[in-house]
Amino acid sequence: MTGSEAAPPAIDTSRPHPARVYDWWLGGKDNYPVDEALARRILAVDGTVVRGARANRRFMHRAVRAAAEAGLRQFLDIGTGIPTEPNLHQVAQGIAPESKIVYADNDPIVLRHAEALLHSTAEGSTTYVHADVRDPDTILRLASETLDFTRPVALSLVALTHYLSDEPDRDDAYGLLKRYVSKLAAGSFLILSQVTPDLSPEAVERAADQFRRSGTPFFPRSLADFSRFFDGLEFLGPGVIPVSGWRPEPEDVAAQAEGIVPVYAGVARKP
Repeated sequence: MTGSEAAPPAIDTSRPHPARVYDWWLGGKDNYPVDEALARRILAVDGTVVRGARANRRFMHRAVRAAAEAGLRQFLDIGTGIPTEPNLHQVAQGIAPESKIVYADNDPIVLRHAEALLHSTAEGSTTYVHADVRDPDTILRLASETLDFTRPVALSLVALTHYLSDEPDRDDAYGLLKRYVSKLAAGSFLILSQVTPDLSPEAVERAADQFRRSGTPFFPRSLADFSRFFDGLEFLGPGVIPVSGWRPEPEDVAAQAEGIVPVYAGVARKP
């Protein structure tokens, strides 16, 4: 594993970070009391979040397998989170050992764990970039040291866009995603999942309020609003759908029996 970084700051344990909150929901140990406290508060008002976190991970595995089976050998994963096996590179390189993967996240603790845990196959490569999704120039520049953007790339932002505002004078989420997609070659994939208010409005609003109170902006999106991220792209069946229903495997079918989680997912190809 190799890595690049844009001056990572010291770990701030006074405020929760989404990657570490997510880690707690997944049963990880790489979080701090402030992260656990927020994770518990959100779980208390939205009992679907642990199932949602697990469903997101399984969706990522299925989507990456679909991309690798379609012939893609380059992957850019933004908002990586704390490594949890199997990681994206293990899924991709399990199908095609020569695959090249670049991870990117803005949490310094992710950087530390990436250095220790993200080991590539000998045939491929696995690189970590410490940078924020809101800085596409840095991420794309550093990723281009590993990836060839004249060839197809699978770009994944799993459970990330709900932390980005639509407002042009803030994050400009739609414009931001277009900047990334514009740099991708034809045949590239976009892999996304996002919390929605459509399926459980009251619980999602309570969870969003807890995030906002902690200082973390949170923006659930409707089906129509989430689908806008894929404008100009060609959906892989079945299009945008609740996350456990995207090309489900037996484990996902069993999980759906526990109830739908308020998360949409989709995968699309750049023509």
